Amino acid sequence: MGSIYGDWLKSQRKAAGLTQQDLANAAIMTRSHIAHIEAGRRVPSREDARRLDMALGTGNVLSSFLPQDDVAVADYFEPARQLEQQATMIQEFSYALVPGIFQTRRYAHAIMRAGFPPRSEEECDSLVVTRLERAKILADPVTPVVWALLDEAALRRQVGGPEVMAEQISHLIGLVECERVRVHVMPSNLGYHSLLQGMVSLMWFEDQPPAAYTEGAFMGKLHDSPALVQRLQSAYALALSDALPQKQSLALMRAIAKEHEQHD
Repeated sequence: MGSIYGDWLKSQRKAAGLTQQDLANAAIMTRSHIAHIEAGRRVPSREDARRLDMALGTGNVLSSFLPQDDVAVADYFEPARQLEQQATMIQEFSYALVPGIFQTRRYAHAIMRAGFPPRSEEECDSLVVTRLERAKILADPVTPVVWALLDEAALRRQVGGPEVMAEQISHLIGLVECERVRVHVMPSNLGYHSLLQGMVSLMWFEDQPPAAYTEGAFMGKLHDSPALVQRLQSAYALALSDALPQKQSLALMRAIAKEHEQHD
């Protein structure tokens, strides 16, 4: 996100004689969120922009001119995608699928081709390219620090077939073996655990408060409420304490990859 949008918001706020806290109160947002938008560190959601327009009396200017990138992602994920690129540490949990930043091309393509009505090949390719672009944050050997907590079901579900799954798990194993990420597996015999109801991504930053993103079917939400983010962090820590240690997780991933290869 560029600074023009944030600078314009700041100028309108000052012209209205409002402090960041005044605007936050009027728009039902947090002061820190206003500060991050004005500094160009965060993209407001469409609902945020609508409330800001109402609070400032700017018609639909802030809603109409939300920053846009030439990327193909769901509207609800875009703010989280931008923060993902700025994070110094990321903790991911997924019970159904391998998280996006770890996905191989064929695995991602299998996901994009699923559903009805089917997407065109051109749209699928665009979505896959965007997903692979997200993975470039792992090109840096150190930052961000990335932890992944995966439910065993995400490794056993044959997305794209056994060959695609074997390749996907091998990719994960490679990331662990080169010490770029840490992966812990929640074994299926564990039963219920604190994160089982959805996908969670926790993000920390160098110069702003932590944030969290949660996602369900056809919906997702970025959270920056300190109380809610802390609650999600605690749930993650509790689930992590029940997961297999990394050495055992690696052994299980190798065994599951081998099972997929044998069924190919």
